[in-house]
Amino acid sequence: MIEIVPAPMPKSFKELKELVERVHGFVKKVQVDIVDGRFAHNKTWPYKDRKSFDTIVEKEKGLPFWQEITYEFDLMIENPVEEVMNFVRAGGTEIVIHAGAPGAHEALQKVAEQKDGDDGAFTVTTGLALTPEMQPDVLEHFDTLYDYVQVMGIDHEGFQGEPFEPHSVALIERLRKRYPELTIQVDGGVSLKTARQLVQAGANRLIAGSAIFTADNAEEAYKALYTEANVGQ
Repeated sequence: MIEIVPAPMPKSFKELKELVERVHGFVKKVQVDIVDGRFAHNKTWPYKDRKSFDTIVEKEKGLPFWQEITYEFDLMIENPVEEVMNFVRAGGTEIVIHAGAPGAHEALQKVAEQKDGDDGAFTVTTGLALTPEMQPDVLEHFDTLYDYVQVMGIDHEGFQGEPFEPHSVALIERLRKRYPELTIQVDGGVSLKTARQLVQAGANRLIAGSAIFTADNAEEAYKALYTEANVGQ
């Protein structure tokens, strides 16, 4: 079955809690969009609210509803190698690194080294994000360092509500043809209009931000997306 993952893009820890609370009770995972204002022009928590994040990293408090919800962090940041382990320490069980970010390879390598040296106790998985104009060949540079791929469904990373980029469909199709067993998730441009097309192209996980969080009823929006994505599955 196709998984639907809500993606809050909070400006503060308070907003993160409010957004996660809107989906708490009917989802088991969220993807938090993290933007540092340098990799993309937007800026989100924790880069607008660092103190709250450092408190979580230091284990003085936890992420909202951490006992019931797992967290994926989508790191749209300029130097992921410097920050990636902080997001792991904060409670991220899945971390997305963007292939176009400086130091992306080194950041994935840092997580991989932690996996190799922890006797199986370290369970964090990593995703590699590709923009619509990239080709599957990009994956060769990151061979063995990622667990899944995230295809961006928009051109301008770091924002929600952006128009869908149709070129992402062709990239999904190429990836699925070359890597039949690969988990491919799509982030950006996911809506009731695009969900079925993305799944038919080969996506098996959809990340939805504005389609859920701008809806009057987040649960109804989530269920409608799930139904649309799973037609024929």
